[in-house]
Amino acid sequence: MRSKVTVVGAGNVGATTAQRLADAGLADVVLIDILDGIPQGKALDILESCPVSGSDVRVTGTTCYDDTAGSDIVVITAGLPRKPGMSRDDLLQKNFQIVDSVTRQAVERSPDAMLLVVSNPLDAMVQTAFRASGFAKNRVFGMAGVLDAARMRAFIAAELNVSVANVHAFVLGGHGDDMVPLPRYSTVAGIPLPELLPEATIDAIVRRTRQGGGEIVALLKAGSAYYAPSAGIVEMVDSVLNDRKKILPSAAYLEGEYGVNGIYLGVPAKLGAGGVEEVIEIGLSDAEKAALDRSAASVRSLIAKIGLDA
Repeated sequence: MRSKVTVVGAGNVGATTAQRLADAGLADVVLIDILDGIPQGKALDILESCPVSGSDVRVTGTTCYDDTAGSDIVVITAGLPRKPGMSRDDLLQKNFQIVDSVTRQAVERSPDAMLLVVSNPLDAMVQTAFRASGFAKNRVFGMAGVLDAARMRAFIAAELNVSVANVHAFVLGGHGDDMVPLPRYSTVAGIPLPELLPEATIDAIVRRTRQGGGEIVALLKAGSAYYAPSAGIVEMVDSVLNDRKKILPSAAYLEGEYGVNGIYLGVPAKLGAGGVEEVIEIGLSDAEKAALDRSAASVRSLIAKIGLDA
């Protein structure tokens, strides 16, 4: 029997995720949204593309959570999108209400599912889903670091004119302006980045990585990124469904790792059939640890604003 993945939210991120999942043949897909007609129409369009892509999965669009029952993974993309000039923090209260609501409805029908949260502000929304679901920490995680690292990898590859396959990038911390890209752990064909690029160029790549989402929002004028986020989601879903045990930068619940307790924060995590099976700790310099502590403090302040710090 094929796995079943529900994608909550049929906007650009959700619909593109559903399409990528269907194209890859990873699972039957349910696309759900509150706007009647939108998930049904997009799901039908994706389903009709499957004969061309050679995928035999079923794709269903719905507004009823009963159709999501028995999902193996629920991907939560629902929420208001960022608009030009809007920070992720501006989204906090409204998206808290949305994510809390959709999580409760989804887990009622799929009590054995994993929850993969994508809604912004990411780290606070994963914390929201964790509390609302009552699930164990390993079954709730967030997609952000895969996206941030992909952006950094793209910028490095372009700067050096090399294949992205040779580039590995390392990003810790919250998904936002306080994220912590780590150039000395980022490599090109195993060569540390500081040995290949001058400090000023690396600093520019780090800045662009931190501002990656905002750069796209400013260019689009209306809407935000969805191609790269959906690719990151599918990599994480694939690692869980196929028990690949990839080490991917993920928003995971920390209980002492990196000196952080009781919040979700971006760290390298092993993703497999058990969800977050292990948080990988690496050595940090004093400056890197200070930057991570600032990022954790920023996440903690958001969590406090929605009353989840207790």
